[in-house]
Amino acid sequence: MDRQLSFDLPVKPVLGRDDFFVSPTNALAVAMIDHPETWSGGKLALTGPAGSGKTHLAHVWASQTGARIISAADLATPEIPDLASGPVVIEDVPRIANDIPVQESLFHLHNLLLSENRLLLMTGQPSPNHWAMTLPDLQSRVQGAAHAVLSSPDDALLSAVLAKLFADRQIAPKPDVIPYLVTRIDRSFDAAAKVVDLLDRASMDQARSLSRNLAAETLANPQKTA
Repeated sequence: MDRQLSFDLPVKPVLGRDDFFVSPTNALAVAMIDHPETWSGGKLALTGPAGSGKTHLAHVWASQTGARIISAADLATPEIPDLASGPVVIEDVPRIANDIPVQESLFHLHNLLLSENRLLLMTGQPSPNHWAMTLPDLQSRVQGAAHAVLSSPDDALLSAVLAKLFADRQIAPKPDVIPYLVTRIDRSFDAAAKVVDLLDRASMDQARSLSRNLAAETLANPQKTA
């Protein structure tokens, strides 16, 4: 069969509350997102490995509260008073660990929000005590936040994550594909994202539906899929 042209079409993740699968590994984090009145000091640090659902839950919470979402790296001092007018999500806070001016912006935002009794949700991969902010006052503030963890997935959650990743790409795998993958990939969200991308490309390149046979062939020889 001739090799087909494939295109990197944009993937549009579905980030609604009903699209987030709740399992024992993330139930506490979901409960804390649903009940911000339980957050100590009006702030929460949401942590977990790449692809674990931090951005998804941040969007769920933002839709519930009207919060604005901004990457920590994009914080600028002139924006802080405007941002502090409502609840805020700051994503990937550990990325600014060595940027003192941006840390000062986040510290200022943190203090303004709390003085106005407004909520702050921060995300990052490691636990807050490992965010290593070089501004000591900021590090102490993030460590004082309530903490919710999204853990590595169990079988049920990994199956749901794979199904969602395929749905985000508008792919309908054969019914036996996801159970097959769950027993053969690393138990991580990052591995799930990578295998879905690999199988999407293989399916397009070979103009084949996503079957267990295609999955087995692709996993056996991933280098064949460019």
